[in-house]
Amino acid sequence: MSEELTSYHGNPLLKSAGVAHNFTQEELDEYLKCSNDHVYFIENYIKIVHVDLGIIPFDLYDFQQKMVNTIHDNRFSIFCTPRQVGKSTTVVSYFLWYVLFNEDVNIAILANKGSLARDILSRLQLAYENLPKFLQQGVLIWNKGNIELENGSKIIASSTSSSAIRGGSYNMILLDEFAFVPPNIADEFMASVYPTISSGKSTKIVVVSTPNGLNHFYKMWEDAKENKNNYAPVEVAWRDVPGRDDAWKDETIRNIGKERWAQEFEGEFVGGTNTLVNASSLKNLVFKAPIEQKGGIDVYEHPKEGRVYAIGVDVSRGENLDYSAFSVFDATEFPYRQVAKYRNSSISPLLYPSVVASCGQKYNDAYVLVETNGIGQQVADVLHNDMEYDNLVLITSKGRAGQVFDGGFGKGSTQLGITMSKKVKQVGCSMLKDLIESQKLITNDFETIRELSSFVSKAHSYEADVGCHDDLVMSMLLFAWLTSQPHFKDITDLDLRRRLLEEKMQALEEEVLPFGFINDAQDNESFVEDDGTVWNIVDLP
Repeated sequence: MSEELTSYHGNPLLKSAGVAHNFTQEELDEYLKCSNDHVYFIENYIKIVHVDLGIIPFDLYDFQQKMVNTIHDNRFSIFCTPRQVGKSTTVVSYFLWYVLFNEDVNIAILANKGSLARDILSRLQLAYENLPKFLQQGVLIWNKGNIELENGSKIIASSTSSSAIRGGSYNMILLDEFAFVPPNIADEFMASVYPTISSGKSTKIVVVSTPNGLNHFYKMWEDAKENKNNYAPVEVAWRDVPGRDDAWKDETIRNIGKERWAQEFEGEFVGGTNTLVNASSLKNLVFKAPIEQKGGIDVYEHPKEGRVYAIGVDVSRGENLDYSAFSVFDATEFPYRQVAKYRNSSISPLLYPSVVASCGQKYNDAYVLVETNGIGQQVADVLHNDMEYDNLVLITSKGRAGQVFDGGFGKGSTQLGITMSKKVKQVGCSMLKDLIESQKLITNDFETIRELSSFVSKAHSYEADVGCHDDLVMSMLLFAWLTSQPHFKDITDLDLRRRLLEEKMQALEEEVLPFGFINDAQDNESFVEDDGTVWNIVDLP
């Protein structure tokens, strides 16, 4: 039979479907050896493109062999690697072995960009084209984004999104450069797609990336290292690549700078540039798992008797655009601590006040400060008028002095909650930066830390970076602004409160004592004044 008839669409490197191969004994032995040993298959039959040497056999480095063995032995794998270590090529080499020696399997190659996913698929295709015909399956479909083989196995390449593989059944999924997927898209993917694909009994998921700030990949990686999830972690150092020494390091730093070197080759999870909180402080922030999750509220510390709590409340319209969010802080003493948080993009402004009030009541009737811009005023009104929440913070406007927290007793117009003006935001940003960088505020929540890492300088202010959110950060800004107010310092001063309580009790006693100590009339029929005068109780006729 002519090569034209046995090849796929005239490509002499690909075997067409329906073409039988008469195995020699040597080929059969090799086929069986390859099917039983993925490392043997990769090192003996996979070819890659070398920058200087062209197409060469893939001789696995030690760390690359560790990566493929980790994939083989685990359902969930996560790799944190520097740039230019052949991480994607290593993973798809294993994928190629998997589709060749397993029938009816589906594989998805997902990346932060569709073009990158297709480029990764092209490396698999190049390796496939360089396989001897006895190892190939007949090809049914072969294009830039899709492969289908005669044994029923399929491979697709797409960008990581909520719609990329929705509704499909996949045996193996690669999430490449997951740290570079925009946060809003990563949120959608993890919320809508990931639970389905991860719940399968046999699906393998491989997450690979170079660090890029404090995001989903960062959380998955940190949790994996601490055995808080099911992912098997492998960290690759730049020194693991043969030929990379201190001289290579120095040259690379001269070309790309120390900051990029730290992130792209040292594996440091630094935040974005021009963040409100400096990179070193962001890097030192530690998140922990909630001790309780109920009604959308993540609890990190239960309320304690005698503690003073405050809540900063940010409000959205509940239309799945931004989040309504609040953070609960223990403001009793330094360091202040984030003890709970709430974040919801769909809750109605009519229902939101009840969530705030319920949480506030649990935390010792916490002081609640609501941002009243836009729909926020409605939330504050409902809290005050309908919920009758006692510790809603009242703000007084005092002309040039601006908005002040004075308990609502100062001169000037008083309102429920605070308007987020330029001045308020400036003070809030300054206070928040100082509190975090001086380690006077402990942030326990991952989502909050992630938002801080993308809260960047824009047009003489700070806001969320493109594709990111800052709702939790805004709730922190409200609390930070509140801590700058003298009246708030008074009400959170335990010694002052204790003194005020003692003075109040003493004043009460002074009001009562001049009339003497009155015993229970059911047991005694007289009482004595301070001067010794005895009064007898008699029943009137």
